Amino acid sequence: MVPVDVIIPAAGQGTRMGTAVKKQYLELEGKPVLVYTLKALEQLDIVRNIIIVVGRGEEKYCREEIVGLYGLTKVTAVVNGGGNRQESVFNGLLSLPEDTQMVLIHDGVRPLVDGDRVASVIEAAAVYGAATLAVAPKDTVKWANPDKVVLKTLPREELWLTQTPQAFKYEIIMNAHKSALSAGLLGTDDASLVEADGHPVKIVEGSYENIKITTPEDLIIAGAILRRRHGL
Repeated sequence: MVPVDVIIPAAGQGTRMGTAVKKQYLELEGKPVLVYTLKALEQLDIVRNIIIVVGRGEEKYCREEIVGLYGLTKVTAVVNGGGNRQESVFNGLLSLPEDTQMVLIHDGVRPLVDGDRVASVIEAAAVYGAATLAVAPKDTVKWANPDKVVLKTLPREELWLTQTPQAFKYEIIMNAHKSALSAGLLGTDDASLVEADGHPVKIVEGSYENIKITTPEDLIIAGAILRRRHGL
């Protein structure tokens, strides 16, 4: 399988966390959240380069206090983000090596991803061109109007909660971002841009432990998962 180049969007403001420190830099069991994310991917042999996309003015901090301090050797660039996640990922795409063939995009605040599922989503993208991790919803899902009145109960067996990483052949994800830029389309994730560009996306079953750190409760849950993994 061809080597994979990784983009880690980590430029979010983290307003729902309610802390002065951005969520990607918050401490989780003694290390910043972002460090766990990067280490989980750097240890995979198939990963060639990692590009981190950060908020403007955070490049030096990230290089010194994240990449340098924790000895992350596969991080080849730390670049500026944009006004939203989509722009940030596109900036990361523009920074990839010219010979990139496969791209993996993973949220900087999903520190608990495991290598086997990363490998699975990459393998699926090699076959289908685009793939995403996802899990089935545990709860009944309601579709409601703006007044929060239920319109319909959705069939849970047909629904998936999308996660990252998402993997794509380079030309597919680059073309999707360029098409979205031209059309003024703002997607909720990179897979949605690929879908809008007319290319199918394969779902690979993820893990309920692959949570996104968004609120203070998520940090508590992530800490408990890490302690259990280490037998504590």
